[in-house]
Amino acid sequence: MAGKPLRVTKTLRILTAAAALLAMTVGTGCTTVSPDAATSRSAAALLPDQAGKTLPPRPPLLSPAVRKVVDNAVVQTRTTLIYDPAYVSIPYPGGDIPSERGVCADVIVRAYRAAGQDLQKIVHEDMRANFSAYPKQWGLRRPDPNIDHRRVANLMTYFKRRGQSLPTRKKPSDYLPGDVVAWRLPGGRLHIGLVSDQRDPETENPMVIHNIGAGTQKEDILFAWTMIGHYRSFGGGRSAPANDRRR
Repeated sequence: MAGKPLRVTKTLRILTAAAALLAMTVGTGCTTVSPDAATSRSAAALLPDQAGKTLPPRPPLLSPAVRKVVDNAVVQTRTTLIYDPAYVSIPYPGGDIPSERGVCADVIVRAYRAAGQDLQKIVHEDMRANFSAYPKQWGLRRPDPNIDHRRVANLMTYFKRRGQSLPTRKKPSDYLPGDVVAWRLPGGRLHIGLVSDQRDPETENPMVIHNIGAGTQKEDILFAWTMIGHYRSFGGGRSAPANDRRR
């Protein structure tokens, strides 16, 4: 990571997340952890700015759409406190589970809605028209608008079909605010997150907003696992300056 080691607390969180792969979910593609971990935020999970550091005001670097996406994802770090992969019947379009709950894909879905893109509707319509192009590991015979957009593999397929794929190089400057990144975690499960407009104070890597088991958090995990997808749906994102460590 830009030639600098991970903090000990971050390393422990990554190892904890990897251990959680032994648990199985309904197939959203994310991992899960114990109920106690999913409903609490430990002191070790606090980001440097949350621990009391004063950070400079953020500069107006982003397009209106990207700003809405990133700001919504940041809000999720304060509202989505529980990892919950349960299958739930939800309205269509515009359906969602309670905002305090979610999985990794929900971070993306909710953030995109803030910018006017309803991935529940868009992915469902694309799956109806091109069902054979989507993964089959869940044994479905037809699209299901309750869950399809909440599965990492489906989001990856949709973004790729829309021509939004980008290289997955280990080069921090490649990743702009609002970009979506997908990983294959130890054990083979998939995970997905959103690049924020903040850099980690120590590594200067773009921080990622994601939910891997303890609610939505903003962490320096961009290069923590094997990256298998990098997507950009919105223009107007610009890399934050190296000294930009806000929020």
